[in-house]
Amino acid sequence: MGNNLLLLIFTAAFLLLHCLRCSATVYTVGDSSGWDISTDIDSWSNDKTFSTGDTLLFQYSQYHSVSEVTEGNYKGCNTTNVLQSSSNGNTTFALTSPGERYFICGNRLHCLGGMKLHVHVVENQTVSGPVGAPSAQPGGSLRPGSSKSDEPSNSVSFVNPGSLEALLLSSFASYIISFS
Repeated sequence: MGNNLLLLIFTAAFLLLHCLRCSATVYTVGDSSGWDISTDIDSWSNDKTFSTGDTLLFQYSQYHSVSEVTEGNYKGCNTTNVLQSSSNGNTTFALTSPGERYFICGNRLHCLGGMKLHVHVVENQTVSGPVGAPSAQPGGSLRPGSSKSDEPSNSVSFVNPGSLEALLLSSFASYIISFS
């Protein structure tokens, strides 16, 4: 009975350590300027690496919307045949698999003016799905100010506990050997 309890405790601790290794980022598209015709979306996304598990947060006014579209619809700003669409002012898209993702404003003129986003999503070796992704809230508002940051607005990440994991494994192995 004691060995089973110890094995259960070790398993729980091991799983907890693996969960602590997960990391994901919530990117506010356009930073403090938000999803807007005046925001240089291309410059905003240039230096970012989007990984599976990350989330895109689109914050915008009542004059905009956001639609996920195919590559062809992205290139032509076709707003009639969309994969997903929202106009609530505060929309999230979880990046759950690697590949290309395309987003445009539902107003075709805004899209033609540059209000569109293409992201290349790479596989995140430590995350299998979204972590801490916020849910969309109606009536979202942009933060005041217009300065842009190259850093993601929110980050959910934890210190890699590799040395702690090794110590735990070593201690457990010693304990098991002492009962053999």
